[in-house]
Amino acid sequence: MQATPAIVETLEDAYRRVRQATLDLVVDLAPEDTVAQSMPETSPAKWHLAHTTWFFEQFLLGQADDYQPYNAQWMFLFNSYYQSVGPMHARPQRGLLTRPTLAEVLDYRRFVDERVARLLARPDSGEILTLVNLGLNHEQQHQELLLTDIKHLFSLNPLQPVYRESRQRSPAVVQPTDFINGREGIAEIGHAGDGFAFDCETPRHRVLLQPHALASRPVNNAEFAEFIRDGGYRTPTLWMSEGWDTVCRRGWNRPLYWSEDLEHEFTLGGTVEIDAAAPVSHVSFFEADAFARWAGARLPTEAEWESAGAALPPMKGNFVGSGQLHPQPPDRGAGLLQMFGDVWEWTSSPYVNYPGYRPPAGALGEYNGKFMCGQYVLRGGSCATPADHMRATYRNFFAPADRWQFMGLRLGMDR
Repeated sequence: MQATPAIVETLEDAYRRVRQATLDLVVDLAPEDTVAQSMPETSPAKWHLAHTTWFFEQFLLGQADDYQPYNAQWMFLFNSYYQSVGPMHARPQRGLLTRPTLAEVLDYRRFVDERVARLLARPDSGEILTLVNLGLNHEQQHQELLLTDIKHLFSLNPLQPVYRESRQRSPAVVQPTDFINGREGIAEIGHAGDGFAFDCETPRHRVLLQPHALASRPVNNAEFAEFIRDGGYRTPTLWMSEGWDTVCRRGWNRPLYWSEDLEHEFTLGGTVEIDAAAPVSHVSFFEADAFARWAGARLPTEAEWESAGAALPPMKGNFVGSGQLHPQPPDRGAGLLQMFGDVWEWTSSPYVNYPGYRPPAGALGEYNGKFMCGQYVLRGGSCATPADHMRATYRNFFAPADRWQFMGLRLGMDR
């Protein structure tokens, strides 16, 4: 029997699919839900819808000399941080933008989509294809941010609203963890070859891996609860100095969204009982580092993580497409489990440039390079990440005190 040939998605199809996926995320939201901003680090859902559209208008449609913006004032409102293309509305004040309305923003999306479709119908242009690919991956980043920002917003509402009923599995039995030896010696990390990658994933380069091991699964809720009950948040010697200052200043004593009795947590599906076997999530780098020290271990480096992740079978895990929208317990198995999906895993590596890195020319050089200071790298994606957005070389990064993303940890140790 002849095998059925694989269906290759065109860029036009990918554009429609990704743009529709963003709309699907807001279909259950009321217009009021899309306007509010819960803290300076988050953005309203309406702003995500507009900004991802602005990106295509600014960097793709705007390249034509005769192009006239849909609304010149909106170019200011929905610029995020691209100083090279002009000023922008202050990030902490995005929640004050009651106008334009949600309906107007959706009209804006349709306007830009129609014009991008015309560009994609023309004979192939390498520059256009590159910009569209970047714009789609940029939009997928914002799809995850939209979900985590809505979760944070809803968590502050005394009504504890449900974003979307999720398909939760029955609580699982806590599995023991093993430590699996990693590769030693000279290895290569970073993106090379075909397929999309952000500039910060390049160039591919050599690293020296010392003898080490990685835990077979991420740290789970039961283990983190034990850390709490053992005084983890009350023991300054477990913490980085800045981390301890943060704990004291912000009054941290448990992961974000956990109840005081350590029995329940707020999720996109509402408040649920904490599953002891599921990966702990919504912990900062400081909390992850303190837990690792308490456990007599450490956080992996990003080179250790990538060397292990790149050796695994093709991308498989609990991503946003599963509909669960929450970290799940690992399936039984041998080897490294849950390296992709469920929770982003903190590494001990600061987010800095790879040897030989050069940011792209022009305004798009501001996309990643200028943030290579004061942040730490996370790997692997989460339950809110689109599966086709992830790869072993992907470098996510956040400030060490951030924890509203689905952030967890996997232990490492020296051998």
